[in-house]
Amino acid sequence: KGLSGKINLVTPDNNKKYVLELSNETLTIIEGYQAKDACLNITIDRENLIPVMMGVKTFDDQIKVGKATFKGNRKIFDQLRVAMSDFDLFFEMMPGTANKNLEQAATKPLQVEQGSISPNID
Repeated sequence: KGLSGKINLVTPDNNKKYVLELSNETLTIIEGYQAKDACLNITIDRENLIPVMMGVKTFDDQIKVGKATFKGNRKIFDQLRVAMSDFDLFFEMMPGTANKNLEQAATKPLQVEQGSISPNID
């Protein structure tokens, strides 16, 4: 059986509410709604969520310093986190188009060090 469950997400600094529903291996995010039967409720200010989305910090980092709270069963969150893939920003879109001279630094998802990407225009 695949993952399924609901997570409520609240960002109080901009008064936004979301529900993340995982069902049949599909993740759906609905703005302006909270599920009464959610497994987990996450509260984090949008400004503290941005570093998490960028891969600079984790939710656990934000929880430790009091900038986020998890209430409920975080099992669905942990299972969803394990199922996520890291996206390679330097993937070869078409055969033979990869920049062979580019040194790829180990980065977190969606985090690129300044100056690591240079245009290769021929």
